[in-house]
Amino acid sequence: MEHTLRVLIALGLTLLLVLLRLDAQRFGAAEYDEPIAGRPQSVIRRLAWYGIGIVGVVAIMFIHPNAGFDLHLTVGNPLGALVFGLAFGAAGVAQAVALAGLRYRRLRFPDFAAYPGAMANQVATAFIDEATFRGALLGYLLFTGMNPNLAIIAQALVYVLATRLGAPGRDRNLFILTVVIGLVGGWITLVTGGIGAAFLAHAITRIAVFLTTGHAGQPAPLGRETEEIARKRAAPDGWRVVERVQGEPGRDR
Repeated sequence: MEHTLRVLIALGLTLLLVLLRLDAQRFGAAEYDEPIAGRPQSVIRRLAWYGIGIVGVVAIMFIHPNAGFDLHLTVGNPLGALVFGLAFGAAGVAQAVALAGLRYRRLRFPDFAAYPGAMANQVATAFIDEATFRGALLGYLLFTGMNPNLAIIAQALVYVLATRLGAPGRDRNLFILTVVIGLVGGWITLVTGGIGAAFLAHAITRIAVFLTTGHAGQPAPLGRETEEIARKRAAPDGWRVVERVQGEPGRDR
């Protein structure tokens, strides 16, 4: 009876973490760690999101009678975690560079002042995501007897829906990247026996996206970036901008 109760409580916490991920935009965390109207998001709200997520994961680990094995809330095989994590992390870096090239035609490095908060956001988000979806949720789906491949697809689908990156106006390239993270993360979690590899690859990928695009994972709509607006306002190549002095028509400055 106690065993069943602990399993059900951990399941309830898992569902709450899924809802927390769905509400990341309100907290200004994860992909939504972006300035609003030129002002940074509330630090307190972001810290609350990270804190609730991490505490929820730790609670599941303590409450569930066998979270390490049943819910994959462990590093797994250390060597496998390192090899798979670095390999898929390198693939994530390549994808981030490609995204920056397609959108900006260059690597769009962010301001140095944004690094500490953004790095913390990327790592914390990767941990909460992997523990929630590739760990607990995937574990509970397998517990029902679901085919492993279907379980991987199901948790990836829930993950993508929770990030809201498929909504109208969102960047389609990052939507595809999120789908890949969900599917690949689920697969390497089952292969290595823990979320260590998926977390490492996910964190590397998220950091690479930030470093190459200047965004936490939610670029401005096409044509709304600062340099894109400046490019539209600039005079065509070969043209000379002429400004008239007030009160003296015909005289160029």
